[in-house]
Amino acid sequence: MVTLKDISEYCGVSNSTVSKALNGQKDISKQTAQRVRDAAQKLGYLPNSAARSLKTNKTLNIGVLFVDKTSSGLRHEYFSGMLESIKSAAESKGYDITFISRNLGERQMSFYEHAKYRGCDGVVIASVDFSNPDVIELVNSEIPTVTVDYVYDRCSSVLSDNLDGMKQIAEYVFSKGHRRVAVIHGENTSVTQKRMASFRSTCKRLGLILDEKLIKEARYHDPKLSALATREFLDLDDRPTCIIYPDDFSFIGGKNIIEQRGLKVPDDISVIGYDGILLSQILRPKLTTYKQNSVEIGKIAVQKLIEQIEEPSLSIPEIISVTGKLLKGETVKEL
Repeated sequence: MVTLKDISEYCGVSNSTVSKALNGQKDISKQTAQRVRDAAQKLGYLPNSAARSLKTNKTLNIGVLFVDKTSSGLRHEYFSGMLESIKSAAESKGYDITFISRNLGERQMSFYEHAKYRGCDGVVIASVDFSNPDVIELVNSEIPTVTVDYVYDRCSSVLSDNLDGMKQIAEYVFSKGHRRVAVIHGENTSVTQKRMASFRSTCKRLGLILDEKLIKEARYHDPKLSALATREFLDLDDRPTCIIYPDDFSFIGGKNIIEQRGLKVPDDISVIGYDGILLSQILRPKLTTYKQNSVEIGKIAVQKLIEQIEEPSLSIPEIISVTGKLLKGETVKEL
């Protein structure tokens, strides 16, 4: 294994000069620092993470807390895009990624204990029950944290702009002449609360009277429950002219029911999704949907976390909202 001594002998400089060059210290010339780094790469030098941790009191390891009730998160394009962005952003800054859970083999532990055990410098909380005491324990601990789509007082939060998403959808549907609009929303989370509050307030501003029979709860990324809700809407004597789905994938359940009834989208009924995943743009007709910017959310979450880790005295909790865009497909008929 190549050591600092090997590099110092190769370059004809001291061990301390090699150490300073590899750690980015600025009290040596740029030419010397570059020469040392080139030599380290040529000789195949790899820093020892354990030694580095002892010296800097940092592991350069970021934890990711991701718990998904539907067990589909890593296959869900919105979350997979976000997690890939988190990974890329962390690696670009020299950090590794570790998933945090309650399990270590057969041993049970809290999220905080697992993060400590894995030596995480900080944790991105991407998807979880944010009211869980274990999550609150982690957020209130000394470990820096950043949350996605949920706000705590003491840490930064990066939010998909769900208020804007439903506002754009409601305005678009209204502009197409629809007045009897149904909404299938996900389980009762902060995301759902924001979306529905935005939808209701936008409808009120537009003068659109809501029929409570046309609002039903399902679950995110669950086509079966959206199919049941769709069936109930289509059974109404005065059925809706447009159905808004909790996400693009859940729409597949509704699509199956609509087709079973011999109806066509958008000729007989209009539909809108949410997320803007690739599937929505492959379907025919192309699905109208609101595309969330999951890549930017993951990138910003890591940036804010690393700021907390590396400059804690300068870090101030922020709420950062990331806006998406409405993809005007072919599934909303003009009335």
